[in-house]
Amino acid sequence: MNQILASVQDDIHYRFKQVKLLELALAHSSWANEQGCPELSNERLEFLGDAVLELCVSEEAYRRFPDSAEGLLTKLRSRLVKTSTLACVARGLGLDRRMLLGKGEEAQGGRERDSLLADALEALFGAVFLDGGFAAAQELVLRLLDPLWPETPALPGGKDCKSRLQELTQEHFRQRPVYALVESSGPEHHKTFEVEAQLPDGQRFRASGPSLKKAEQAAAQVAIHALSSTRSQDK
Repeated sequence: MNQILASVQDDIHYRFKQVKLLELALAHSSWANEQGCPELSNERLEFLGDAVLELCVSEEAYRRFPDSAEGLLTKLRSRLVKTSTLACVARGLGLDRRMLLGKGEEAQGGRERDSLLADALEALFGAVFLDGGFAAAQELVLRLLDPLWPETPALPGGKDCKSRLQELTQEHFRQRPVYALVESSGPEHHKTFEVEAQLPDGQRFRASGPSLKKAEQAAAQVAIHALSSTRSQDK
């Protein structure tokens, strides 16, 4: 478990002072119930993180689009915080592999469910908020969602991760990334696909998902985060 907690902190670029909060954020209610301690689930952190996420996105939308009406900003926020979007980000972070699930939930394919992944990500935001305050949580939220913001709130939706990664690699390397299926596992009705995204400079990033398309999007998300971090360090 310590290795899992350490790897999550590495991937989100945040070190917890209270690591127990991170462990709590990863704990689904099915796991907590099996331990006989339902209070150890991430539901309360998810409740808190949901509010933190909404405030961060609302403030950023207000800042990015000063001329947009309330209705457009509301629709934009809804697109960014919807379950499928958060699940894609969670897969990019590998939370699907690191969640603590009960045996029954595991057997029913819980690691592939968008709703569980979105809840875990929101719980993570809540944990960072309690551990490091609003500024730390805001930095994490904005960094993870940064590739998904559209150029204008009037667009039908933000660019998907594969499109955004292609833009970045064309800009930096004048070539496109290449995706390869590494492996697939599990029964036919609950398969998990692991995909590797290779950048033109040789960097490779892996992620998994319940379909080939979602796994590719998750791998692209991981690559985008890595490129964004490198660009920030170079500035």
